[in-house]
Amino acid sequence: MIAIAKRNLKIFFRDRAAVLFSLLAVFIILGLYVIFLADNIANGLSGISGVKFLINSWILAGILAVTSVTSTTGAFGIMVEDRSRKILKDFTTSPIRRAKLTGGYILSACAVGIIMSIATLLLGEGYLLLFDGELLPLPSLLKVLGLIVLAVLASSSIIFFITTFMRSSNAFSAASTVIGTLIGFLTGIYVPVGSLPDGVQWVIKLFPISHAGVLIRSVMLERPMEISFAGAPAEAMEQFQQNMGVVYYFGDYTVQSWLSIVILLGTTLLFFGLSMLNLSRKSK
Repeated sequence: MIAIAKRNLKIFFRDRAAVLFSLLAVFIILGLYVIFLADNIANGLSGISGVKFLINSWILAGILAVTSVTSTTGAFGIMVEDRSRKILKDFTTSPIRRAKLTGGYILSACAVGIIMSIATLLLGEGYLLLFDGELLPLPSLLKVLGLIVLAVLASSSIIFFITTFMRSSNAFSAASTVIGTLIGFLTGIYVPVGSLPDGVQWVIKLFPISHAGVLIRSVMLERPMEISFAGAPAEAMEQFQQNMGVVYYFGDYTVQSWLSIVILLGTTLLFFGLSMLNLSRKSK
């Protein structure tokens, strides 16, 4: 299993186009942020201090949630490529157990997701420091790293499930394009959640990976909100948290962090279970 994972990691990082494509949604978000989102959001928060630090931290938290999806999608492309080129069939006729083979693909995808997410976090922290921000304190940084792992596990389980239905690279490329296009909306980055109709808000809140975004925002925005809303009424911070997706509400119920964690863990178990069931059914 480890050997398969190492082989997949070498293939992924050797292909620069695959690495760049896995970050395509991130580049789109950054472009939209620089051109449109930053000014629009800042205008709605005029009159408070530290707006740039606040909004930059918000967008970075969302990008981390998106990276967990797009990077694992690119990593699972190796599995689809192996299947379309019959390499996977060669592996299955070798002494390698199918479970270890599958585990190798999952392990490499998770490793890619974690590596790319951590690289994004480090670059983002450098950007925050460069533009009048602050680095995350060590306890908050450790929390974010833990949430990245959780986000990658949940994202990889969903993408792996989708991958089990793919038989050609063209089909997977089309699916990847759709995923990369929608993920910014489904994690509430392109448009703040509070600005959307109630029905759309419910779709976002029911999308499991959006809860990774909420958890990461709650940690990364703790210090920026403390600066920006110092001396402001508590209602002002609550309104910001609701509008920007720092906190989710199911009706009158405030979604607690533990519930978001349970949703991500449940998603991981559910989709990995469905994926294994689908693979076992196809192998018969």
